[in-house]
Amino acid sequence: MMRVASWWRELSGPVKFRLYTLLTLEGAIAAVVVVSAATAEVPWSAAGIVVCGAAAVVAVQAQPALSGSPAVGFRRWALSAGAAILLSIWGICAIIANVASAESVVEAARVTGIFAALLATLSIVSFLRRRWWIVVGISIVSGAALGASPAAGLRLAAVMFLIGGFLVATTLLTLWGLEVVDDLERAKGVEARLRVAEERLRFSRDLHDVVGRGFSAIAVKSELAATLSRGGAGDRAAAEMDDVKALAVESMDQMRELVRGYRDINLDGEVAGARSLLAAAGCVLVIEGDPAAVPAQFHEVAAWVVREGTTNIVRHSSATSAKLTIGAAGMSLRNNGTPIGHVGDPDDHSGLSGLAERLAYVGAGLDTTRNGETFVLEIQWEKK
Repeated sequence: MMRVASWWRELSGPVKFRLYTLLTLEGAIAAVVVVSAATAEVPWSAAGIVVCGAAAVVAVQAQPALSGSPAVGFRRWALSAGAAILLSIWGICAIIANVASAESVVEAARVTGIFAALLATLSIVSFLRRRWWIVVGISIVSGAALGASPAAGLRLAAVMFLIGGFLVATTLLTLWGLEVVDDLERAKGVEARLRVAEERLRFSRDLHDVVGRGFSAIAVKSELAATLSRGGAGDRAAAEMDDVKALAVESMDQMRELVRGYRDINLDGEVAGARSLLAAAGCVLVIEGDPAAVPAQFHEVAAWVVREGTTNIVRHSSATSAKLTIGAAGMSLRNNGTPIGHVGDPDDHSGLSGLAERLAYVGAGLDTTRNGETFVLEIQWEKK
């Protein structure tokens, strides 16, 4: 049971929704089949309904729009077998309805044939390109073959078209919902990549603006110094080279400031970012304590703890809830949804290993524990 739960948590949102949709549709077919077979008065009619239901379930399972992308071989034989079974049962029922003399047998054949036609519409026709024309054809043919009289056949054709149209429309709306979920998932990935690209562009632009001018001046002054030196103006050349040195030192300082600003990390900002990131991942973060309670010398490393811990939750768990506790003595970050086999040791993840090194550098300690599906990251500001 725990393996099933862990497998379910590791699935992405779109895959979960697609699986839920598939199981819901197959469950609805099974429920209708059970009720219809249980109320059938003729044994062979009940058996035909059960066979139709099984064929429809197999056909639905083979639809790539619902079940992902099953093997091509499976799709071919499953759809062909399902369509052949449903068509055969419908044809047998049409023959019985027109040649049998007993009213109970004729009525059972009509019900079973209608049931086969509607299941074929739901499980196969709804996914075809010219689905509406096929629904019209099925309705007319079923009315003509299964109707007790021309008027009854016309009424039956109209009813079957309405029911078949409803089934097709419902299936199309379901497929549209699946497409929306897939588009949202793709949009999240595109948005993440765009944010990374924008940040890289910003950094490259800042680097060019801050350092580019200094390097241009260095190039010009170096060329001037070389020209003066060749012309015998050694003093002026030396002065220009002093300027070059000053410009180089200034440019290095500016570059360090730029990189430092790019890599600056703030505890309050990381806490707010963690809440936003986990919320986007479907995880609710509860915060206890005040970041201001963290000793000043540990503020930066505490921010790194929040950043790496949040990244660890997103990458290595399917958490739905997390709790961040911050205090003067230390901090902890716990989350549920840790997959089976996840090992809570800093050596298992390079991020946690690097975090342990940062903490050791400032005299703090790190412990990781795993209790069932709960993972806990604990930090003490002073090693015991």
